[in-house]
Amino acid sequence: MSLDTRPPRQTPVRRVATPRERDEERGLPTRSLLSALVLACVALMVVDASSGAASPVDPVRRFAGEVLGPVQAGASNLLDPILGIPGWFRTNDGLRGDLADAQRRIADLEAANHQDSYLANRADELGRMCALVDDTGYAVAPARVIGYGSAQSFSNTVTIDAGTDAGLHADMTVVNPDGLVGRVIQVSSHTATVLLVIDASSTVGGRVGDTMENGMVSGHGGLADDQPLELQLIDHTIVPQKGQPVVTWGSEGGAPYVSGVPIGEVSKVFQDLRLGTYRTVLEPYVDFTSLDDVGVVVPTGGAGGAGVIEPGACS
Repeated sequence: MSLDTRPPRQTPVRRVATPRERDEERGLPTRSLLSALVLACVALMVVDASSGAASPVDPVRRFAGEVLGPVQAGASNLLDPILGIPGWFRTNDGLRGDLADAQRRIADLEAANHQDSYLANRADELGRMCALVDDTGYAVAPARVIGYGSAQSFSNTVTIDAGTDAGLHADMTVVNPDGLVGRVIQVSSHTATVLLVIDASSTVGGRVGDTMENGMVSGHGGLADDQPLELQLIDHTIVPQKGQPVVTWGSEGGAPYVSGVPIGEVSKVFQDLRLGTYRTVLEPYVDFTSLDDVGVVVPTGGAGGAGVIEPGACS
């Protein structure tokens, strides 16, 4: 039996590093250095605050501004567009919403303006209709033109939105604020057909307003301005003068035309040398291409139904 005479193995004791050594290994400044930096900063602050305008720190401050200012500005110019992208999207969406709101408000204002213009025109038409009623002394049942006759009918007619329920019947005079429109030729319960005085089959007794000379006014069958009315006076030796007004002569019993309703004025006079007569052209007061509000002459005293405009009712 052998004995191990080697000395026992000793485990080396590992030395524990001090905090300062650990900081040095990590590359961190020592506590004494940090303390010195803090004390230096405090001293600079005290010196800067106590020196007033002439601070010994000013050269350092200017140097830092001259060196770091351009760097900071360049970095800001580079990063601001990138950092502003989210805000740009938010701003763009907001602008789109504001633009849509503005467009809606503009559309609403335009619609209101159009409505106001329409209502103003209707009010003006009603006022002038009242003036015509007062001037002629006739009561009228108000109506609106809701359609023109088709070209295939070979006649110039319009349809109005009043009929027998409003007291209308055939052979009633139809006017608008400007003058004579035509006469009723057909009636249903809620509508009526009106033959316009410009139709080729229309003949109206006319009278020159300031001379009281009588004649017949005939249509030429067209709505165009170059197809006016024609006046043939009973006395062929009378020469009408340009600008003279012509009104309705009037039928017996006021049907189909009552008297005194303006028709138009003399625009041209031509002499027929072969027949020794004169052809007188009338410019109608009514614009037949823009008919809207009209009135049908009815008996006074409410016999024409509800809504009748009586003389003096609008004053």
